[in-house]
Amino acid sequence: MNRSPFHFDDLPAVPPAAAPGDSFAPGLLAGRTAVVTGAGTGIGGATALLLARLGAQVTAFGDSRGGGAVPCHAGIEVHEVDPRDEDTVAARLDALPALDMLVNAAGLSLERDEYERGAFGQVMAHNLDSAMYACTRALPALAQRHGAIVNVASVLGLAGSADRPAFAASQGALIQLTRSLAQNYARVGVRVNAVAPGWIRTAQADAMRGEDAARQAIAQRTPLGRWGEAGEVAAVAAFLCSPAARYMTGAIVPVDGGYLAG
Repeated sequence: MNRSPFHFDDLPAVPPAAAPGDSFAPGLLAGRTAVVTGAGTGIGGATALLLARLGAQVTAFGDSRGGGAVPCHAGIEVHEVDPRDEDTVAARLDALPALDMLVNAAGLSLERDEYERGAFGQVMAHNLDSAMYACTRALPALAQRHGAIVNVASVLGLAGSADRPAFAASQGALIQLTRSLAQNYARVGVRVNAVAPGWIRTAQADAMRGEDAARQAIAQRTPLGRWGEAGEVAAVAAFLCSPAARYMTGAIVPVDGGYLAG
């Protein structure tokens, strides 16, 4: 039987982003507790909000220097915490009666200043060292409830970046840290996974998005033809936290519209 050739042009365009909460049943995370670091940024804030909307009690660590705002929701308790302040992080984590989920979303980029030694070290400490400390401090509580850790990395940790050497290096290291902790923490029933966002519309990305040439070049490189939304990354983080991902650990999940495949 002869069929006419298939033409992509005959099909509807790629659909726009949908509300991430529509992908989950209400109350999916009811009775669970979560800590989200970097909740003053787009992805961290969106993740804290989604976890709360799904029923979790969320402790959000925000840092006003991140240029964002921690979302307001009945299920979110907000604390301004610099992720590098180990004493404050420890005190906040230790004060929790229980912990099911830890999402490390704190991220910093100083762009080309990262070629300077001081800036390079600052970015590495903020993005990598703080995540390692939060994971190790939270482990005893997470182990009690066979919980989950999700690290927010970046596709630049896989692809590299000429303009952000420390950021890319920290994200590559965070990916390997995720895999290493997954192997170790599995012994006590704690899963460790990561999301690797591509180019996402956030306050931190606004400067680049304001440059037409750069914005268009990224959209053209991305098979889905657009920048992502913070909520789309949050949806994958929520999935990795949920019982639906109970046989996943050590996974690095790109949320990049196909950028790495382009």
